[in-house]
Order: sequence, then C-alpha cells, then structure tokens
Amino acid sequence: MAINHPNFGAMDESRVIIFDTTLRDGEQSPGFSMNIDEKLRMAEALAALGVDVLEAGFPIASPGDFESVLRIAQSIKGPVITGLARSGSSDIIRAGEAIRPAERKRIHTFISTSPLHMKQKLRMEPEAVLEAVTASVTLARNFTDDVEWSAEDGTRTEIDFLCRCVEAAIKAGATTINIPDTVGYAMPEDITRMFTTVRERVPGADQVIFSTHCHNDLGLAVANTLAAVRAGVRQIECTINGIGERAGNASLEEIVMAIRTRPDANPYKNNIETTRLLRTSKLLATITGFDVQPNKAIVGRNAFAHESGIHQDGMLKDAGTYEIMTPESVGWQKTSLVMGKHSGRAAFRDKLNALGYGDIGDNALNDAFARFKVLADRKKIVYDEDIVALVDDEVVRSHEVVKFVALEVWAGSKSKPRARLELDVEGEVKTAEEQGDGPVDAAFNAIRALFPHTASLQLFSVGAVTEGTDAQARCTVRLEEEGKSVDGQGADTDTIVAAVRAYIHALNKLVTKRARSAPAALSA
Repeated sequence: MAINHPNFGAMDESRVIIFDTTLRDGEQSPGFSMNIDEKLRMAEALAALGVDVLEAGFPIASPGDFESVLRIAQSIKGPVITGLARSGSSDIIRAGEAIRPAERKRIHTFISTSPLHMKQKLRMEPEAVLEAVTASVTLARNFTDDVEWSAEDGTRTEIDFLCRCVEAAIKAGATTINIPDTVGYAMPEDITRMFTTVRERVPGADQVIFSTHCHNDLGLAVANTLAAVRAGVRQIECTINGIGERAGNASLEEIVMAIRTRPDANPYKNNIETTRLLRTSKLLATITGFDVQPNKAIVGRNAFAHESGIHQDGMLKDAGTYEIMTPESVGWQKTSLVMGKHSGRAAFRDKLNALGYGDIGDNALNDAFARFKVLADRKKIVYDEDIVALVDDEVVRSHEVVKFVALEVWAGSKSKPRARLELDVEGEVKTAEEQGDGPVDAAFNAIRALFPHTASLQLFSVGAVTEGTDAQARCTVRLEEEGKSVDGQGADTDTIVAAVRAYIHALNKLVTKRARSAPAALSA
C-alpha cells in the first residue's frame, strides 16, 4: 500500500527524501556556530541544492536559534522547514511558533529510549517515556500535519520497547519515524535487522516514512545509512561535509553520489542537483572557517586529482580507468593531473600540450622531463607556471653556445663572497672561481672570466614563480652590447642558480643575435 504523506503526497517506492540537518546537528559541532545571516545563506544554498527537508534549528535552544528558524521559515521556499523539539510542551510550542510562516512545515520531536539514556539522562521509567511519546506527538499535531518522531539512541534500545514506542508515535499521529544511531554504535547489519524488525512488527508501519540518522563515530555513517535504505527506509538525515556532533553525521554528498554512481546496488532517486555539491560544500567551509580534508570523498581537493604516473597514464587513455564519476557531475571543472615526483612522461607530455608546447621535439622533451623530475623531488607540487618556466628554459638552451654545469657559492657577513662556476663552452667544460660584492655578483664575475664579453648588465630582477618557501625563483637578466639588448630568464629553487641561468640565457641570445648580423663572435 502506498504511503500518502502530508507534505510529499503519494510516495514512489524508489523515492528517497533528503533531510538536511547542517543548520541544526551540523551547527552543534564545536566551533561551527553560525549567526542568523550565515544560516540564511546556507539555507538558500541548501534549497537550491534540492534538499527535501531542511532542519533549520532548535528553536528553544536560544533566542537567536528561534529567530533563525523563524527567518528561514519566512523566506525559504521549496524544502519542508523543520524545527527540533524535545518531548516537553514548551519545546514543542516554541518550535510550532518558529515554523508557523513556512509554506511547508514540520515539527521534529524526540525522546531517549535506550536503557542507559532513560536511567542516567532522563531519570524516567519506560512507561513514562511511552506516555511522553504520545503526548509530544499529539501536541505537535496541533501545529502541523507533518510530525516526525525520533527515538534518541535508537540503536541501543531494546527492540521490544522500541517497537512499542514507534507504535505509540504512529497512533498519536507521527508521519515520519526516525530511529537514529545517535552515538555511531551500529554496524550495517545491525541497522538492517533493526529497521526490518520494526517495520514487520509495528501496526501501521506501512503508512509512515521511516528515517535514518547515523553518526560517524566508527566511520560507518554512510554505510549504515545505505543499509537502512536497503531495509526500507525512505528518508535520509545527513549534513554537508558530514559535519555534526563529535565525529559528525553521514555526509550528504557521499550518500547522494553513492546512490547516483551505483544504481545497481542502490536503485533509488532523489531531487539533489549534484552539480551544486561542491559550491555548497565550499560555502559551508567559508562560513564556518573549517575546510574539508584534501582526501574527503566528492568535495576534497584531491577527490579528482591524480599524481601517480600509472594512474595518470590510465586517465589520459580513458578516465573510467580510475574515476567512477565525472568531476563535472559534482561541480568540479575538470580532473586534475597533479604534476609531482610520481608523474610519468605521458602526463608530462599531455601537460605540455595543454600549455601550448605541443611542437617540442623528443630531445627537448627528454631534457625537460629530466629537469622536471629533479624539480619535483624538491617541491611537493609542481605548478603549471613551474613547468612553463622550466620548459622555456630548456627549449632555448637546446642550441646554446654556453651551458650551465654546476655552481658553488660561499657567502656571509665575515668573508668576501665567492663563487666557483663550471660552464660548458662550445663543448669544453671550464671552471673559474671569482669574488664579488655578493654571491650573485661573484657568480656573474665567474661567467665573465669563463666567457669574456663586452655586454653590460642593464637589468637584474628576481621573483617567485609560485607560493611557498620551496617556490622556484625566476630571474630576469638584460644584457646590452652595441645598442642591442636581450632578456634572459632562469628558474630554479636556488635563487643564485636561477640568476646564473638567466645570465647565460641572455648571453646565448646575444651570441645568436650577433651571429645573424655579422661573422664576428662576442668572445674576445
């Protein structure tokens, strides 16, 4: 028999309701509190994402929480707006007042049902808890036809008593029954057994929607949630980025993409616009100041990033080799082939093509790749700008008269800076050691000693190619002779080496320029 829900009408058996509690349970994470304006921004984003139910807060918790639920109820259209309430009448009345303006509204009331909670937290006998279940749901129905009842610590509740509580809630008028794994205690098989038993044994269970709310204390929140859905549950309670008490809640983005990616195992449907997942995640991170970890599924910055050469080669041939969903499907622009020490030649060539160096020859490619590997051993991530600097440096040097070999420098406040430089000059390796006003000046003096010339230094500048203390320095040198000037660039994580490379680069340009206009060489 089909369920006829007051806010969702006749429910398709394959339909799963997404209940987002980012603004209530999620905000209870230490340090994650939001003000009213921030809650409104998140509520708008969640409505655009397509959540079916939006738990806006706990109205009796504070005047600010009441105001935020009221404001959301007044302004947010689309989702069912829900306020949380304990079983006491003051909680329920306050929640009813807060959600009153909503076009679609719900009161979510709860009470603990496990032996531990009833004894230590509530100081109530089981029969008193049963009475509170009936009274709270009955009162909530005075404010809305849509009432959700939750058995706090449901997974540690004795199954016979749990069935009695659920039956009482249904008889009192609850339209949704939530049995949460409040402390993240359950295993998937526990969840399956619990929901199957309750749905089989409780009269009227076929006329309500069952809901699951799983915490992540053992890292099983998403697995437990999916187990519940397979056991007949049709509402999922979750949060963006999995935020929430202690280790958090089941992550909305992970659940939704598990359903979308594995329809063979999860033949269900929902209304989430998955291309908005990333932007919603980033908005929450911006508001709360807490970024997700890089390897977070779906929305972590490494979720679609590949550095291993084996993986990159597979990705270049067919993205399906290592990606089970497209980055665009969740809001990323594209897959990222992260260039680092594990990257292979195929990925390096593909990166060069993307950067406009598709015509580079094999020898230049091999030389550039060798230098890339050396650089990658020094840096955690090699950025596109690093590769441009490196390849430009290498391509020009393929026809050099003067080539850099090695450099050592000694500098400090107690002695005259000096540099020992090795250069390959037209196939012959030469060495010179010179002093200077600083290590760069000493290195430039060594260049002049090894390759005498009359060009004068007009410009010397240094900048970082990328951020961080391990960034490459990019140096520019301008040389002038007889009215002709050339610029040379050099890049290296060692600034002095970058400066020498830039000087030699300019020198070779000047040699080439002079050779085109006259047979005379620059060398004395």
